[in-house]
Amino acid sequence: MNKVMSRTAQPRPRHRPPTRRDSRRPGGAPPRLPSRPAATQAETARTPPGTAAGRPRPTDVFAERLLAVLSGQRPVHWMLRYTAGRAYDELARLAEHSPLRTLGPRPVVHDIGYYVPSDGALEVFARIAAGDRLRAMAFRLERGKDLRWRCTAVETGRP
Repeated sequence: MNKVMSRTAQPRPRHRPPTRRDSRRPGGAPPRLPSRPAATQAETARTPPGTAAGRPRPTDVFAERLLAVLSGQRPVHWMLRYTAGRAYDELARLAEHSPLRTLGPRPVVHDIGYYVPSDGALEVFARIAAGDRLRAMAFRLERGKDLRWRCTAVETGRP
């Protein structure tokens, strides 16, 4: 019987990270791509407000954060700096009952939609999938004077 744990580790030099030992692919840095031209005004108009290329939208980020709290994966105080007004109290009240916690697979954000009622405000809905069940979550985001998004209201669909 061969024990995997009884093998002796090969000594590695400690002054640099281990190198690639795969002979099928060359090592080194990936090839550099030519720089892109500056975006035209028409291209920037299609980009949703407050997002840059490659950065996640605030709707996606907050949906994941709220899901982590409401499913019991994170404590409520984790959202303290991302909430404003009575939203933290609402979130704490909702999190007591863990409305999105499941016994089976971990819940994930299935779909997100949003409405822009005014400049600097987003009303967002998210469909949460856990196994074969879909649940609903809605929240409101407002941009503060410091240009950071904060959650100002949270609701979940009652089972």
